Amino acid sequence: MNKEHLYKYILGIADNSLILGQRLGELCGHGPNLETDIAGTNISLDLFGQSRSYYQYAAKLIGNGATEDSIAMLRNEREYINVLLVEQPNTDFAYTMARQFLFDVYHLLMLQELQKSHDVTLAAIANKSIKEVSYHLRFSSDWVKRLGDGTEESHQKMQDAIDGLWTYTDELFHQTDADKAMVAEGAGVDVKELKDSYYSKVTKVLAEATLETPESKWFQKGGKNGVHTEHLGYLLSDLQYMQRTFPNMEW
Repeated sequence: MNKEHLYKYILGIADNSLILGQRLGELCGHGPNLETDIAGTNISLDLFGQSRSYYQYAAKLIGNGATEDSIAMLRNEREYINVLLVEQPNTDFAYTMARQFLFDVYHLLMLQELQKSHDVTLAAIANKSIKEVSYHLRFSSDWVKRLGDGTEESHQKMQDAIDGLWTYTDELFHQTDADKAMVAEGAGVDVKELKDSYYSKVTKVLAEATLETPESKWFQKGGKNGVHTEHLGYLLSDLQYMQRTFPNMEW
C-alpha cells in the first residue's frame, strides 16, 4: 500500500474532526442552556479523540519523529485538507447546529463504510467512532427539527443557516488522488457512492423540520486541496498558539 497516499487519506478524515472539534470548543460556556452547552462540549471532545487516533496512526506511517501533536498543530494553513464546511464560523446557534447536522449525516455514512476497510487500523477507528457519531447526528438533527418547526424566528434562522451552508455540502463527495488510490486498494471509502443517500437523509430531516431544501446547484470547493476560506487562518491561530509559543511542549 502506498504510504504517502494512505497518509494523505488519513489527514483528509482527521482534519475534518479536528477543525470541527475546535469550532465547537469555541462555544464552551456559551450554549443556550447548561445541558446543551455540555453536550456540545462533549461532541467537541469526541471529535478531538477521533482525530487523535487518526493522527497517531499517521505519525507511525511517516516516522521521522512525527507525533500526533506535530501533525495536528504545526502544519501551515495550506497543508490542512479539511472540507470548507467544518471551518465555517459560529454565526449563531442555528448556524452551528446546521453545520453540525450537515457534517454528521456524511460522517456517519462514511464511518459505516470505513468499517469495511482492508486497513485494520482505519476499520477499528471507524468501529469505535460510530457510536459517538450516531449520537452527534441525533443531537444535531433534533435541534434542526426543534428550531425549524419552532417559532417564526427560529424557523427563519435555521432556514437561513441551511441556505448559507448548502454551498459547502457537495465538496464532501469530491475525491483527491489519495482518496482514489485508497479506494482502489480497498482501504478507503468511495464517497461518491454516498451522495444520493446523504441528500436523501438530509432532505427527509429538513422536511420534518418544515424547512425548504435549497435548490441551488452552485457549490464551493477547495478545502480538500488546501485552499480554504479566510476563517481557517484565524481558527489555526488559536488552535496552534500553545504549540508554537512553547515548542515541543508536552501535557
